Amino acid sequence: MPAVRCVDVCKTYRQGDLEVKGLDHVSLEIEDGGFVCLSAPSGGGKTTLLNAIGGLHRIDTGEIWIADKRIDELGKAEMASMRLHKIGFVFQAYNLIPVLTARENVEFVMEVQGVPAEQRLDRSTGILEEVGLKGLEDRRPAKMSGGQQQRVAVARAIASRPALVLADEPTANLDSHTAEQLMELFVELNTRRQTTFVIATHDQRVMKYARRIVRMLDGRVVGDSVREAA
Repeated sequence: MPAVRCVDVCKTYRQGDLEVKGLDHVSLEIEDGGFVCLSAPSGGGKTTLLNAIGGLHRIDTGEIWIADKRIDELGKAEMASMRLHKIGFVFQAYNLIPVLTARENVEFVMEVQGVPAEQRLDRSTGILEEVGLKGLEDRRPAKMSGGQQQRVAVARAIASRPALVLADEPTANLDSHTAEQLMELFVELNTRRQTTFVIATHDQRVMKYARRIVRMLDGRVVGDSVREAA
């Protein structure tokens, strides 16, 4: 069963008097355990598709499935539960809670899930070590580098043990060395945990790690290639 399946998905935005097709009849399957990049120039539809898969944007027509669950038909509460338990997000701007420490940011999702405090502590300790932040558990985002903040964001994304991680331009604010470290971390997590990664990007540093690249333009899929990662 595919991790993600999009069937003839359309999404239109209004810009003044104009209608802009954000997604134009997109059909796509993403394999379970895959490591996939959605590549497009700005405005090409990659972020719109990523947000639609994550249930952050409602589509106009078509179907979106996460494993065996059709999500475009879900209500707000059901979709929120799906995101909480099944989908992890990594954003370009990190979106960490500034008044919380690294550990508290990671534990926040687990707390909402109802995970007991002792389990949250054990799991957050292990995850922060896994992403290379051992010793920085009590540091707040303002006292961390961009790369460290993005690692906290990754730790938070996988803390809920999701089957799917969606990352939107995760390297945009990182230097080349830190970007490569982040991508190596993604590959490691994908391999060890068998978590499906879908990454929206136009960054060649990211695409060289992908096993599959789906190219988009003007809201349409215009290319789909599979190759060995670097």
